[in-house]
Amino acid sequence: MLKVALIHRVFPGAERHAELVRALTEAREAGATLAVLPELPLDPWFPAERAVSEDDAEVPGGERARRLADAAKSAGIAVLGGAVVRDGQRHNRALLVEAGGREVAHYDKVHLPDEEGFWEAQHYAPGSDAPRRIDDLGFPLGLQICSDLNRPTGCQMLAAQGAGAILAPRATPAESYDNWRSVIRADALTSAAYVISVNRPAGGEPVPLGSPSLAVAPDGEVLVETTDPLTLVTLEMDRVVGARRGYPGYLDYRAAFYADGWSGLDG
Repeated sequence: MLKVALIHRVFPGAERHAELVRALTEAREAGATLAVLPELPLDPWFPAERAVSEDDAEVPGGERARRLADAAKSAGIAVLGGAVVRDGQRHNRALLVEAGGREVAHYDKVHLPDEEGFWEAQHYAPGSDAPRRIDDLGFPLGLQICSDLNRPTGCQMLAAQGAGAILAPRATPAESYDNWRSVIRADALTSAAYVISVNRPAGGEPVPLGSPSLAVAPDGEVLVETTDPLTLVTLEMDRVVGARRGYPGYLDYRAAFYADGWSGLDG
């Protein structure tokens, strides 16, 4: 079992570090052992503009990563956050930190929008490493970021590795929420895994973000659908096991079959 806090808030700038610690502490005091933040939670939504600034990115282990680690350690809770990291290329990187402040995993966003309000392909490059199951928090987890959910191969790959929950921070507008809700439910149902997707809140951004955060069970049931700043959900591995014994969870993952088909395509 894993109790997860969905924190529907962002904390851009070092001046809001104390506020981040308080939010994580509140989550831990409510019983959560893991807090999930939205996409790029320590920054304003700078991909709303085409212009790229070096200040928007940092080296691995940079200031934002240190701030996240310090907040996790101070509050005594694991946390999933992120930053744009310069690691050869710039990447939108999710950072998973355990309660002692140690980074246990990271994942680089693969599928990048390039349109009004979401000029992400101008700001960072697609990730090149496939997602991997993470076991450090006592519940098998996987990571995706926002638009990756609309190309669900990553979710399927994580489920085939045994991940019971897929954590997917996002930044999406209200106008497309119905589509996102359908996609996230489908990802959970077809992967037979929980999908936890925490969105950036409304207000203070140049684009109209702020549709609800979601937690969906392995059978497609919507457990949490909220814009509240803090909401908790409990993940149970028995529910994952049950979903994988039923349809469509028991269907084979024909990895070699699909790899052969994909190998003849570019992009």
